[in-house]
Amino acid sequence: MRTIGIDYTPAWEQSAGIGRYARELTSALALSDQANKYRLFVAQASSADLPPSPGENYTWKPTRLTPRWLARIWHRARLPLYIELFTGRLDLFHATDFVLPPTLPDTRTLLTVHDLSFVRVPDSACPSLKSYLDAVVPRSVSRADHILADSAATKRDLVELYQTPESKITVLYCGVDSRYRRVEDKRKLEATLARYGLDRREYILSVGTVQPRKNYARVIEALAMLRANGREMHYAIAGGPGWLDGEVKHAIERTGMARFVRRLGFVEDEDLPALYTGARVLVLASLYEGFGFPVLEAMACGTPVITSKISSLPEVAGDAALLVDPYDVDSIRHAVATLDDDAAMRARLSEAGGKQASKFTWRRSAAQLLAIYEALLED
Repeated sequence: MRTIGIDYTPAWEQSAGIGRYARELTSALALSDQANKYRLFVAQASSADLPPSPGENYTWKPTRLTPRWLARIWHRARLPLYIELFTGRLDLFHATDFVLPPTLPDTRTLLTVHDLSFVRVPDSACPSLKSYLDAVVPRSVSRADHILADSAATKRDLVELYQTPESKITVLYCGVDSRYRRVEDKRKLEATLARYGLDRREYILSVGTVQPRKNYARVIEALAMLRANGREMHYAIAGGPGWLDGEVKHAIERTGMARFVRRLGFVEDEDLPALYTGARVLVLASLYEGFGFPVLEAMACGTPVITSKISSLPEVAGDAALLVDPYDVDSIRHAVATLDDDAAMRARLSEAGGKQASKFTWRRSAAQLLAIYEALLED
């Protein structure tokens, strides 16, 4: 029986995004693989904090050291504090969040790089974080035996920006959890929407941390133009504040949209299906995405989608969404107006979106990941 270490820290620290990736993938692995032993490394945790392990062949390996201190030790001071000092001996270690810690020479290594937004869209990270990532991510990519990319777009970026050999990278798509489906219980739907002040109006929805990369300011400008032409446009943004989130506030003030934009803050996963179900359209007009969970989550809930024609989003959306130029306000405006006018198109995209979302499952992702583990261990 081989021993595989997984960095579970993102799953412990973060509810969405990379945290969801680590959590869902590990849970799906636990259902499909009882032949290997797994050790789940968790920073800033103790055994008393952690829930029951995902399976009998899974063991928690926590440390009280914080991610920030580990970054200082591993990547700034570059001290050889091997991950095996926390996990015990490993045959393979899977780093799930961009950076690879020191490992013993005979430990095989797999690194997930979710995106290179901090290179492609420099404003997506604060200067100190960008400086850290610019130094550490290329070094980790070079050291790792193999790389996982969330999309073909991220794989292309790794090849172009870091000169990583294509043969060293595998695209591993994320999945959509089964809880993302249309909410048919009318009372539950209405109660959830009422809590967010969305029960008496049709609304356009966006989901994601409020930061420049999500491009909310241009969406607000597009909706303001439609309101100026007599359309009833209300906009809900589900996402906590991020780097440079003041840009959205300024856009709301500049366009006079204060009464028509609701910033919902961070929304718990259990409420998202109702928000998707209640929305007339989801707009994810990001300037860059490594994958784009909201596109598939909305599709799984039967909500028509408008998304960007750049980075990973066209490959995730397939032919089940309207694609826009995210840098062109008029492109966004035209797409929203088109779907607002065309009920038949909304119905077609709703049906096509459900089929597209069904192609992405965590069970399928876990099966592919297990095959990659096996190939690395046999190499």
